[in-house]
Amino acid sequence: MKLLVTGGAGFIGTNFVQHVLAAHAGDEVVTLDLLTYAGNLANLETVLEHPRHRFVRGDIADPEAVAGAIGDGVDAIVNFAAESHVDRSITDAGAFLATNVVGTQVLLDAARAHGVGRFLQVSTDEVYGSLGATGAFSEETPIQPNSPYAASKAGADLLVRAAHRTHGLPALITRCSNNYGPYQFPEKLIPLFVTNALADQALPLYGDGRQVRDWIHVADHCRGVDLVLRQGRVGEVYNLGGGNERQNIEIAELILNALGKPRSLVRHVTDRLGHDRRYAIDAGKIQRELGWAPEREFASGLRDTIEWYRTHRSWWEAVKSGAYLDYYERTYGQRLRGAGQEDRT
Repeated sequence: MKLLVTGGAGFIGTNFVQHVLAAHAGDEVVTLDLLTYAGNLANLETVLEHPRHRFVRGDIADPEAVAGAIGDGVDAIVNFAAESHVDRSITDAGAFLATNVVGTQVLLDAARAHGVGRFLQVSTDEVYGSLGATGAFSEETPIQPNSPYAASKAGADLLVRAAHRTHGLPALITRCSNNYGPYQFPEKLIPLFVTNALADQALPLYGDGRQVRDWIHVADHCRGVDLVLRQGRVGEVYNLGGGNERQNIEIAELILNALGKPRSLVRHVTDRLGHDRRYAIDAGKIQRELGWAPEREFASGLRDTIEWYRTHRSWWEAVKSGAYLDYYERTYGQRLRGAGQEDRT
């Protein structure tokens, strides 16, 4: 199979590209990524010269760039490309609409024009909104997004559904809970807290820190996406969850304990606008139909993730300082705002 993986220089996309090349000896992968602040070629260092991998810099909202990446044809498109940080969407939703909505439509149009055999949209549990103290999101849960980011992803999901129902495009959607693991951009909770703790800096915790998230290791997520791509029923949505509900304050304390850092590093900050209180995923459908289940136990997965950031300090220091963007400036004449140039709270 020949795959076009969009957003493949980002956190989950990077792990997926590496997974596919390792797990499927006959597969070829074309990675399309614009290399904005969250895309990092250093993530793909181990596969950039791989004989079955080709990297293309481009915007999924640019039809010419997408057509160039597809080249003489691909069998499937897996769309990881997205603006994904909720805080950024609250400040400026425009980029989220451009990438997540318009970009998805451009990909759908290209998939139809080139006769692509499978289109998989990688979405998020945030499209469902917020849960009370009990229950879990199923594929039948109504879409009720509460942030501009979630709304843009919901819009993209509906465009994918429409392309399938109107044009017969063989499309599928996965919706996943919170990911953690190597290469995650350190504006997200776990890598932010790990790297701040390693640097003896404060861990900014929204509100009372009692927000609940369901955590899944990125390797389990990638296995699930791969399985849905190859065996999922066209036109269906599949939820992926780790079955690991944790309060944010608990995550902070686990990280501090693992690193031997004091609880005093936790700093409560003003809560995010419209902050969803709880997410939880019912992954029963994919377990019943495709036999998928998460393999990484949370305690060991978090321990391994902390160790990855501890032993890859040069990676995250370059990201936080914005130094990794120097490569883009030298190569493409482009300078983008980096993590070190922004307030992370």
